[in-house]
Amino acid sequence: MSDRPHTPLLDTVQYPGDLRKLDKAQLEQLADELRQETISAVSVTGGHLGAGLGVVELTVAVHYVFDTPRDTLIWDVGHQAYPHKILTGRRDRIRTLRQGGGLSGFTRRSESEYDPFGAAHSSTSMSAALGFAIANKLSGTAGKAVAVIGDGAMSAGMAYEAMNNAAAAGNRLVVILNDNDMSIAPPVGSLRNSLARLVSSGKYLAPRRLAQKLARAMPEPLHVAARRMEEYARGMITGGTLFDELGFYYVGPVDGHDVNALVEVLENVRDAEEGPMLVHVVTKKGKGYAPAESAADKYHGVVKFDVISGVQDKGPGGGPPAYQNVFGEALAKLAETDPRICAITAAMPSGTGVDRFAKAHPQRAFDVGIAEQHGVTFAAGLAAQGMRPFVAIYSTFLQRAYDQVVHDVAIQNLPVRFAMDRAGLVGADGATHSGAFDLAYLCTLPNFVVMAASDEAELVHMVHTMALHDSGPSAVRYPRGEGRGVPLPAVPEQLEIGKGRIVRDGKTVAILSLGTRLEEAEKAADELEARGLSTTVADLRFAKPLDSALIRRLMTSHEVIVTVEEASIGGLGAHVLTLASDEGLTDGGLKIRTMRLPDRFQEHDSPKKQYDEARLNAPHIVETVLKALRVNSAGVGEVRA
Repeated sequence: MSDRPHTPLLDTVQYPGDLRKLDKAQLEQLADELRQETISAVSVTGGHLGAGLGVVELTVAVHYVFDTPRDTLIWDVGHQAYPHKILTGRRDRIRTLRQGGGLSGFTRRSESEYDPFGAAHSSTSMSAALGFAIANKLSGTAGKAVAVIGDGAMSAGMAYEAMNNAAAAGNRLVVILNDNDMSIAPPVGSLRNSLARLVSSGKYLAPRRLAQKLARAMPEPLHVAARRMEEYARGMITGGTLFDELGFYYVGPVDGHDVNALVEVLENVRDAEEGPMLVHVVTKKGKGYAPAESAADKYHGVVKFDVISGVQDKGPGGGPPAYQNVFGEALAKLAETDPRICAITAAMPSGTGVDRFAKAHPQRAFDVGIAEQHGVTFAAGLAAQGMRPFVAIYSTFLQRAYDQVVHDVAIQNLPVRFAMDRAGLVGADGATHSGAFDLAYLCTLPNFVVMAASDEAELVHMVHTMALHDSGPSAVRYPRGEGRGVPLPAVPEQLEIGKGRIVRDGKTVAILSLGTRLEEAEKAADELEARGLSTTVADLRFAKPLDSALIRRLMTSHEVIVTVEEASIGGLGAHVLTLASDEGLTDGGLKIRTMRLPDRFQEHDSPKKQYDEARLNAPHIVETVLKALRVNSAGVGEVRA
C-alpha cells in the first residue's frame, strides 16, 4: 500500500464553507486530490469504491453551489458518499470506514449534520428530500433539498411514486440523476453540456415563461397543444420527456466529470424559479483509477488493496465456498433436470449466487432491478402458472416486499421459494444490512415453511427440499460469508418438513439451535460436558413448522432448554416458548432460556465481535446454562450429576 497522496489544496478544505472560498479555476485540482484521497483511504479500509470515484466532481460541485447543510443533500445510495464525508469534516476519520467504532459506510444522521438522512437502502432519496422541501416550505425556512439518485435506484417504483408527488415542492426540490450505467441518453460530449447550459439558463427560461404567458391567453385547445409542443420538442433534444410528464423540469444530460460545467448548470438550477428540477448527470464508475475502470464490477466493493497495482488482499484462497455460491450452484444443478425452476434477484446477482444460475440457465434467470416488490409478485405469477420460482434476496431487502409476501404469496398459498442471504449479522455493512427480522416476519404467516441452514451441506439439502415443496411458500435463511468447510453432498436429500435432527445426545441440558450458531452450540456442549453437564445439541432445521415432537421430548427429559438463533426477538425462541406454554410443559419447573440478537441495532464491526456483543458465542451459551442451573464458575451449585 502506498503512502498518503500529496493533497495541498484539499488540505485547506475541512468543511464545504472552505470549499466555497476557492476560485472556480481550482475546483478541477481539488477534485483530482479528492479522488486520490478516496482511493488511498479505501485501500486501507476496503469498502465501496467505484461509485464514490464516479461522483467526485459532482460532490465538489454540489457542495460548491449549494449551501449545505442548510440546503439538504441526500445521497442515494449512501455508499457513494465517501468523497462527501471527506469534504464534510470527517477526513481525519476516513480511514476508519466500516471499522469497529469508525465511520459508517453509508450516510448516517448521528454521524454528521451533513448527513440529514440515512441511506443504505436504495431509492428513498426523492421521497425523503420531498419531505425536507415541503417541511421548509410550510415553516417558511430557507433551504433547498437536493437528492442525488443513481440510475440503478431509478429502477424502483418508489422513485416514481416520489416524482409523481414532487410538484408541491416547487423549486425547493432538486434531483440529480447520476447515470453511470443506463443508456438513456446520447454519449457524453460537449454538445450535451451546451444543451444543458442552455436549457437551465435564464436565456432559455425567460423566453419560455413569456411563451407560456402568451399560450395561456390562447383558447384552451391551442394552449394545451402549444404547451405539449414545447415540452416534447425539448424532450426530443434532451431526453427529458418522461421526467417532464412526471412534473419535473429536466436539465441535461451533463458530463459528470466536467466540474466547471456542473457548477454552471447547478448554479442555473439553484437560481431558477421553475421547479422541481431534475439534472441528468452522466458519470463513469471507477473514474480516474485505471484498475477500477478496467474491472468488470468497476471495483464496486473491495477489500484492502494496493493502490499502485490495484491488487486486492483477498487472503489465502482455497477456503470453504461462500453460502451464496453454494446456493447458486445447487439451484443450477437442480434446474438441469427440472425445467420449471427459475431464479429471480433484485439487482444482486453475484451477491445472491444467481449469477451462477444465470450462467447455466440464462433464459430462466431474472434480475428485476431494485424492485423487490415487483420481484415477489412476479414470482407469485410464475408459481401460479406452474413454475418453481426461487426469489433470492437479502433478508434485509426482502422486508421491502413484505406486503407482497403476505398478500400475493402467503394468502394465495403459492409455492414461491425465498432464499434469504445475509441472515444474521453481516459485519462492516452494519445494521442496515443485517438480516435480523426474517424469522419474526415470516414465521407468523400461515402456510409458510421456514428453514435455516446450519452449514453449507444443509443448505444444499434445503434448496432441494424447497424445489420439491409445491404445497405452499417456503424460505431458507443463511449467513453472509464462507461455510464451515463440510463436504457438499453429491446427491441432495429431501428433508422431512418440520423435522429436526439430534447432533449429540445428553441428559441434563438441551441446546436447540437454528442456523449457523450450531457450531458455537457444539463448542458450548464440549465445555458443559467438561463440567459434568450431559448436553444434547439439536439442529432444529425448521423454525416453522416446529418439530413439536422433538421439542416436547427434550423438554420432558432435560432440566434446561436453551434456544439459540441469529435473529431478533419474536423468532424461534418465541415460538418454542409458545409451544411450551400451550402444552403446559413449563408447569413442572422446566427452565427455558432463549438466546437471540439484542433488542437494538448493532454497530458495524467484524462478525466475530458483533456476535460477542450479541452474546451468541459458545462462552455465552455456557454462561446461560450455568445461570439457569445456578452453577457458579467453579462448578458449585444445585444441579444434579
